[in-house]
Amino acid sequence: MPIHTFTPTHYFNVLATAPPVLIIAPGDTVRTTTVDAHGFDANRRQVTPPGNPMTGPFFVEGAEPGDTLVVRLDAITPNRTYGWGSTMLAPSVVDPEFVRDLPWPPAGERRRSHWHVDAAAGTATLLDPAVAGGLVLPLAPMLGCFGVAPADGEAISTATSGPQGGNMDYRGFGAGVTVFFPVFAPGARFFLGDGHAVQGAGEIAGTGVEISCDVQFTVDLQKRRRVNWPRGETPTHIFTAGNARPLDQALQHATTEMARWLQEEYGLAPIHAQTLLGQTVDYEIGNVFDPAYTVICKLAKRWLPLDASD
Repeated sequence: MPIHTFTPTHYFNVLATAPPVLIIAPGDTVRTTTVDAHGFDANRRQVTPPGNPMTGPFFVEGAEPGDTLVVRLDAITPNRTYGWGSTMLAPSVVDPEFVRDLPWPPAGERRRSHWHVDAAAGTATLLDPAVAGGLVLPLAPMLGCFGVAPADGEAISTATSGPQGGNMDYRGFGAGVTVFFPVFAPGARFFLGDGHAVQGAGEIAGTGVEISCDVQFTVDLQKRRRVNWPRGETPTHIFTAGNARPLDQALQHATTEMARWLQEEYGLAPIHAQTLLGQTVDYEIGNVFDPAYTVICKLAKRWLPLDASD
């Protein structure tokens, strides 16, 4: 299948039915780059305004509303050695009386953590003498924000997320994962960006180790297969993503989507699917920082019917 190399010249801070930057077909692979959340590229030049700038959109031939776009994240590699992040927990993730005790910067200043990212060694090293003993973390590159054009011609900020995907900040969106998006607009119009060298669950500091990346992905298309929320698959699990606030609504979306998946596509009777979920489900927090929170509902493949296929 064709492999396309695409170098972006402009970026988007919304997911929208925008003119495509490249037309591709199901089965095609794309190699491209992303800037970091503040619009800095591999050479640490700010080439676009901040706010999770997205590369794309990529128009997938044959994709129509009611279909499902399949995106396999083949590779995500930091393409520079400098990463940055937050030095403080988000006030929304701690008790109100603890907010005053957070390490607030002086008025008018912003504090950042600075990291040396070594893709060959697979490490991110904190460059901050204030942290006793230092900190060296294993790399786990991921995309914080990616998705498709939303329904009804809307343009939705890359600060948030919804059925179209968007700023989900789930650290499980790394290389080797296959993601399924509902198609709302002709061509699906796939966007991607907001690379993180590593990030804890929940993005509770408001950032990961933010960095620009080289990304390779492959697309496919499932005609007349309708999903309501993003879904994903790894070698060991299937999962669904719910994006909403409050957190319980995000959990409801993710759980409902998983129940539908098991009942409609894996052929499980409702009582079977729901009993299974009740005793075997795993949940992960994608993010509790963005305007819409993200909850991931996961199920190990060992519980699925042996003759079922996606």
